[in-house]
Amino acid sequence: MNLQILDPLLILVLLLNFAILATSSLRIIIFTVAAQGFVLAALYPIAHGNVHPHPEEVSQVLDIARLYGLTAVMAVVKGIVIPWLLLKAMREADVPHQIDPIGGLTPTLIVAAFGTALLIIFSKNFTLHEGHRGGLIVPSALASVFCGFLLLSLRREVLTQVIGYLVLENGIFIFGLLLVTAIPIMVELGVLLDLFVGVFVMGILVNHVSRALPSASTEHMTALRE
Repeated sequence: MNLQILDPLLILVLLLNFAILATSSLRIIIFTVAAQGFVLAALYPIAHGNVHPHPEEVSQVLDIARLYGLTAVMAVVKGIVIPWLLLKAMREADVPHQIDPIGGLTPTLIVAAFGTALLIIFSKNFTLHEGHRGGLIVPSALASVFCGFLLLSLRREVLTQVIGYLVLENGIFIFGLLLVTAIPIMVELGVLLDLFVGVFVMGILVNHVSRALPSASTEHMTALRE
């Protein structure tokens, strides 16, 4: 695995995580998640292609078609379809365009920076394959999961909960790059389809909840439960 190519893209993923947490504009957050989706789609063929060093394996037309076909599906679903659904849900459900996290943006960024630094240090204790040592796959994966949890915890609006889940899933996807040869393509397609259906259902949920609860906040869901 060529870490010289992967690491700059993973650094970009980390910067996009901070960009998501640094703004209260829901529209900007959605576009940032879309950009992160395109970066993750680009990571897959790089990691997968470098796993096969033998020319006779890489040159097979069927394998190449499956590899880049799945990459295209990832790019379309993560970078276009899901953001479009989120924007559509935001318009139809009349969700506020400005959503501030609990405690404010600055404390959230401080927590994210501190947590990311700790995870980078913690990831050095992992026993990894020689080709993965010193890379940013594990730190960026853990940091993305952590940022997803921050979104889920500090932004209570239903639509931001969906975005938090997407960022968390992105972290799991990055971690899966370590096991790219052991993950069947059909399983990855199933994960993408599950993600697509989940976001679609959440978009419908936002639309229906907003009719009774204009702010579409999870605080109101708690009140309904009580």
